[in-house]
Amino acid sequence: MSRADELFVSNCKQVLSEGFSDADQSVRAHWEDGTPAHTLKSFCIVNRYDLASEFPILTLRKMAFSALVDELLWIWKAKSNNVNDLNSHIWDSWADANGSIGKAYGYQMGVKHQYAEGYFDQVDRVLFDLKNNPHSRRIMTNIYNHHDLHEMNLYPCAYSVTFNVTGDRLNAVLHQRSQDMLVANNWNVCQYAVLVHLLAQVSGLLAGELVHVIADAHIYDRHIPIVKAILQNPQHPAPAFWIDETVDDFYSFGVDSVKLIDYKYNTLEEKIPVAI
Repeated sequence: MSRADELFVSNCKQVLSEGFSDADQSVRAHWEDGTPAHTLKSFCIVNRYDLASEFPILTLRKMAFSALVDELLWIWKAKSNNVNDLNSHIWDSWADANGSIGKAYGYQMGVKHQYAEGYFDQVDRVLFDLKNNPHSRRIMTNIYNHHDLHEMNLYPCAYSVTFNVTGDRLNAVLHQRSQDMLVANNWNVCQYAVLVHLLAQVSGLLAGELVHVIADAHIYDRHIPIVKAILQNPQHPAPAFWIDETVDDFYSFGVDSVKLIDYKYNTLEEKIPVAI
């Protein structure tokens, strides 16, 4: 069975059985109808995924693989903060009339900073170090920029990645301050699993381990019955992961550069509401 399924089931059962309820508190998040979006939450869940063994995608329900890869490349390759550059409508609720989400996500990745070797944005600095100083303990990105928070339409949730090369394996630790377990948990896991594969290939490395650290892992009140139903679904083996091995430049990757082979999943007929 899929390791991602096993961890998702374990995490959700923990939140449902032991989670702290904020039902009696004032909360920022709300539903589209204006009702407060309350949660059950667990503090600091840590999961490890061996990318050399399998690709960590849920089979309990279908994940929109092409859309999540598109969003990843929107942030890391295009370094965009405009929803008009996306092929989905994931970010529409946080965009202004021009499509901008403010100085968030891709914007932060594209800002150049001065280093001893010259000026780099965060993505280019990672690429430079993986090729020129792969055993450095300083290869990381961080988009939670306090100076620009007031100009972000949504504070970054998955905000920092630390990369670490061990032998010929590229490992990564994804730090996340807040996680909507139903909507975004496996979405983010799959995105950063793909990212590790992409960066490893163009750096002459192999994909190693992805560690996901979630400070606030929560299930929204309106998601609870959906989660409970999903947890009862049968689990399938993880699909095989395919990557176009001819690509040697990170900026040449596209959505079609990666695929899942023999992805079996359960369908989810119910539309998932998103708290904003």
